[in-house]
Amino acid sequence: MKNKQIAIVGGGPGGLTLAKLLQLKGCQVKVYERDIDKNSRVQGAPLDLHDDSGLAALTKAGLLEVFKTNFLPGADKEKIMNEQAEVFYSDHETKPDSNFGHEHFRPEIDRGTLRRILLESLEPGTVVWNSHFISMNSQDEGWQLAFKDGGNVYADIVLAADGANSRVRPYVTDIKAFYSGITMLEGNIEDAKNNAPVMYSLLNRGKIMAFGNEKDILMGQKGNGEIGFYISFKAGENWARDSGLNFSDKAQMLEWFKKEYTDWSPVWHELFDNTSLPFTPRPIYCMPLDQAWDSISNLTMLGDAAHVMPPFAGEGVNMAMLDALELSECIASDKFSSLKEAILYYEINMRKRAAVMAKESLDNGERMHSKDALANMLAFLVVIN
Repeated sequence: MKNKQIAIVGGGPGGLTLAKLLQLKGCQVKVYERDIDKNSRVQGAPLDLHDDSGLAALTKAGLLEVFKTNFLPGADKEKIMNEQAEVFYSDHETKPDSNFGHEHFRPEIDRGTLRRILLESLEPGTVVWNSHFISMNSQDEGWQLAFKDGGNVYADIVLAADGANSRVRPYVTDIKAFYSGITMLEGNIEDAKNNAPVMYSLLNRGKIMAFGNEKDILMGQKGNGEIGFYISFKAGENWARDSGLNFSDKAQMLEWFKKEYTDWSPVWHELFDNTSLPFTPRPIYCMPLDQAWDSISNLTMLGDAAHVMPPFAGEGVNMAMLDALELSECIASDKFSSLKEAILYYEINMRKRAAVMAKESLDNGERMHSKDALANMLAFLVVIN
């Protein structure tokens, strides 16, 4: 890796974690991120990090202690409800706010906060903002990358961390993700304490999973006083287009909810009355579990670019950060005879463990949208507790 310039395309948790870990190994790294600056992205729901993946990567990066001072105590506490908002399970009274080291402790952190921690840990100038990747061409022993603003850069090695709709992925493989059969409608409520007091009180800083009629509502408290929620249901892949709904019309969206979420309590209507528009439809995709490709000596992927999966096991960001940890160890190791051999080793192991997690996520999605979803989730909680 000596004297080689590494380009990481994408500045999400996976890409930034990888940049930090490679810099600790003395590598020359630039992160090319399409956002205009560090403040331009609207951050989604909080992330829960796992001991053997996300937290392991932060520990290796020397960032565990700063994470501990910035995570959201109590945000991993949860309530399981039915469609009438009746509570069937709650660990709010029994679960400690902090329990680092426990196998089932999954501390949550705002996406924006995690991004800030990672950005502040990098060497100045590492992230090149407003770099919307368009294409790249093989040049000499590396790649010439082209960006939307007309700029071009050369890199010896390209590492794709540019998400589910990766523009770099087609240079590695033509395998595409398949639709899982589930769509989630995302909403966000600002100043939830005042704008949605019932939901705010029910959440009590934690998470809610409500099940009924083969449909779900999933929500969590953000660190900035906002509530992020998802209306989750089975639908055709092009539901957003075919529904004819105006996702910026609160009244229309509430009428849709009343019609589709039959028998759900009016208590949930508060979500629709106070959402910051527009709602965002998100069809949920997954890469084939048996995907494989021929390794390239100076190009590979991590995170959603490599193995997008449904969110129903909480593994997406954790797999991305574990990818970063394992990839950094491989390509900076002296135990391989070539960079291609190091990338091959990483890719084989990455695909294998990602397939296991993707299968779990797909299976959980089916359970959570089944007629017996509430009973299934309660039984699962009994097992892990």
